[in-house]
Amino acid sequence: MRSFESSLADTVRTLQSLAEIRPAIDRAGEMILATLRRGGKLLICGNGGSAAEAAHFSTELVGRYAKDRRALPAIALSADGSLLTCVVNDYGYEHAFSRQVAGFARAGDLLVVLTTSGNSANILAALHEAKKMGVDSLAFLGRSGGKAKGLANCELIVPGQCGPATQEAHLFLIHHFCEQIDAAFPA
Repeated sequence: MRSFESSLADTVRTLQSLAEIRPAIDRAGEMILATLRRGGKLLICGNGGSAAEAAHFSTELVGRYAKDRRALPAIALSADGSLLTCVVNDYGYEHAFSRQVAGFARAGDLLVVLTTSGNSANILAALHEAKKMGVDSLAFLGRSGGKAKGLANCELIVPGQCGPATQEAHLFLIHHFCEQIDAAFPA
């Protein structure tokens, strides 16, 4: 078991390392804002804790983050249990998100994937489907990007090897983007 001090040090170190990828963070923010300004939607997906972060991001957009503003279009692809189990049962878990991308994505939308390993088959399939459809993609990654590295239009590869700290960095970035969104879309 890691100590509190060790876990805290990993998280602080990981958050501080985000300065190393600042150009990619700025580009990701621009992509998100451009998508929402043109009326596109965010399709957000991840597995496990990353699925929870995908849901968190979509609720901040459709609901609200820090201030009242109009609802913005975002779908967490892991949120509809009936749809997810249908696709998984009929096509296999590797198609859990790609089938939804095929059904929901349109030109001008943005696929957002979250994965600490970058190796989940369903995330890779979703990125391939978006590319096939001409839909832009943004990947929140960790551990050097894994197999997902190079598949998205923009990648936020969090430096370090600690999965929990990577997820905490992903959540920090989601909140950073929500701040930008709140500023760009007044009440």
